[in-house]
Amino acid sequence: MWTAYWTTGPGDGELRTEPAREPGPGEVLVRAVRSGVSRGTELLVHRGDVPPAVADLMRAPFQVGDLPGPVKYGYLSVGVVEAGPAELVGRRVFCLHPHQDRYVVPAAAVTVVPDDVPDGRAVLAGTVETAVNALWDAGPRLGDRVAVVGAGMVGSAVAALLRRFPLERLQLVDVDPSRARLAAALGVELVAPETAAGDCDVVVHASASEAGLARGLELLGDEGELIEMSWFGTASPRVPLGADFHARRLTVRASQVGAVAAARRARRTPADRLALALRLLADPAFDALLTGRSPFADLPAAMGRLAEDRSALCHVVEY
Repeated sequence: MWTAYWTTGPGDGELRTEPAREPGPGEVLVRAVRSGVSRGTELLVHRGDVPPAVADLMRAPFQVGDLPGPVKYGYLSVGVVEAGPAELVGRRVFCLHPHQDRYVVPAAAVTVVPDDVPDGRAVLAGTVETAVNALWDAGPRLGDRVAVVGAGMVGSAVAALLRRFPLERLQLVDVDPSRARLAAALGVELVAPETAAGDCDVVVHASASEAGLARGLELLGDEGELIEMSWFGTASPRVPLGADFHARRLTVRASQVGAVAAARRARRTPADRLALALRLLADPAFDALLTGRSPFADLPAAMGRLAEDRSALCHVVEY
């Protein structure tokens, strides 16, 4: 028997068993070694806050059941291939699969983890892939002034990538001063919203808050662009489109990992994008995004704790 984590109702989850099976032609059997809890989307699922209108759009690749639940949900799994094509057997792989100790998926659904990326850090591949897509959408240029609003899991991943760009200025903006340790580990300047520098060419918004979105627009220079990465679930935030929004010709653009950014869609596949994200995770600075660990058997209780802990980023589940 295999064991998987299911969200059973708002605020509740449990481990359930299911029959094991052997892989068929073109499939792999994966034994999980780590998985990650994506604090943003997964906790919206945990709380039952996924709007019915977008429930189908928010399906995870190997989700079982329908939102709001009961549902087997998740998409940050790292494991070892135990059976399947010879070239994959024994290899460490990443898969967009829910929290489960063993599973069978098509061989094309797994991506080999580079040797220089440890298991725990590799669970961030889905988040870094999202950040890569956002930067393909944003297209920052030499000498740009950039602010990332929201030092959560996604915003911090964006900042970690942007610090490698030849920018004139990069600031990570957050209301929580305790994020200073995270920013220092990433080598990025952390500032409070009220002290952030304006006249930005690009702002990446990832705070999932109305105030953060408003401040992000304020930080833009004339004809600047805000890349919106937040998913607000059932909330309907007010967007300040009055005052000088039109006079300054500002732009708000959505970025979502479900499709490769238009700027690269003709030349990159989702598989290319994910492989790039895994290569980028050779950078040990990303370890700063891993803020907790617990055994798989403790996952139902851990989800409850994470729902109350606003300081958490990526929580690693150990199998």
